[in-house]
Amino acid sequence: MKGSWTKFLPIVLGILFFIACNDSKKTTEFNPIYNSEPALKEITESISKSPNDAGLYYSRGKMLHKIKQDTLAIKDFKMAASLDTNNATYYSAVGDLLFESKDLDGSVVWLQKAISKNPTDPKAHLKIAKLFLYTKDYPKAFEQINIVMRKDVYNPEAYFLKGMVYKDMKDTAKAISSFQSALQVAPDYKEATVQLGLIYSAKNDPLAIKYLDNAYKMDSSDVFPMYARGVYFQNHNQYEEAKIEFRRCIVKNTHFVDAYFNMGYILMQQDSITKSFNFYDIAVKLQPDNPTAYYDRGVCYEMLNKLPDAINDYRNALKLDTAYASPKNALRRLNIKTH
Repeated sequence: MKGSWTKFLPIVLGILFFIACNDSKKTTEFNPIYNSEPALKEITESISKSPNDAGLYYSRGKMLHKIKQDTLAIKDFKMAASLDTNNATYYSAVGDLLFESKDLDGSVVWLQKAISKNPTDPKAHLKIAKLFLYTKDYPKAFEQINIVMRKDVYNPEAYFLKGMVYKDMKDTAKAISSFQSALQVAPDYKEATVQLGLIYSAKNDPLAIKYLDNAYKMDSSDVFPMYARGVYFQNHNQYEEAKIEFRRCIVKNTHFVDAYFNMGYILMQQDSITKSFNFYDIAVKLQPDNPTAYYDRGVCYEMLNKLPDAINDYRNALKLDTAYASPKNALRRLNIKTH
């Protein structure tokens, strides 16, 4: 009996493999994400008609990255690179996203592939420069930036990245000069404008407000410049002006959690503990894995004489970060064991 059916085993396995491949293909083609926007749906249909077109995968990958679907974006960029093995842009795209996801080793591999395809590829060199900045190897970062600038003296990203290196080195004057050079080349370079705003804010220079205003005008969908204005006012004890900015942030982006923290802090300074609690409570709901949110809400509970709730929040903060000193000290102050 055994011999009578085992001869059909290869056929059965072949059928199962075909079904599995078919199911895998369906999973890819009919992923709901690909139908989430008309443009994505349209390009996915184009891919099904021209599955060997590397450019289509690359274009869809960029769309996916915009909606923060980076896992799918990386797959598309890798597919593009496998279909067109000589295009450095596709390799750079993979390296870029791996860097953003903190996979530094994987990022280097793909960026080096990009450079091997195109030794003058600016995106790959600048991304490697960012890696060196991340590891604080400043000479190597400058080396990569200068490779790009020798090829293109008007590359705004090169000036911007040079500014970031100088900023990390605490050389404020050279950082300002580099960011201003980026704006001279590209007046609408928002990131350089924001950095100038932050630097001048740190210097307590009101010029910060001008740069942050300009940055917000460049892209009103990004509330960070508005938030940074609020921080400037807060640092100068201009609490009412700061609250206006933070409230505008929240209205514009209800998930911008930092604005809730700052509102909570200011209201606590103004002895509005109940109102402060409300903002920290929202912060906890928005980021239930954030130990600071639990600690800050716990402080409010304690000030409202709700000690069991305060203790619970302090404990939750410690569960999320066992090295967090503030909730540990709070529990000791209340004579509660921390372990």
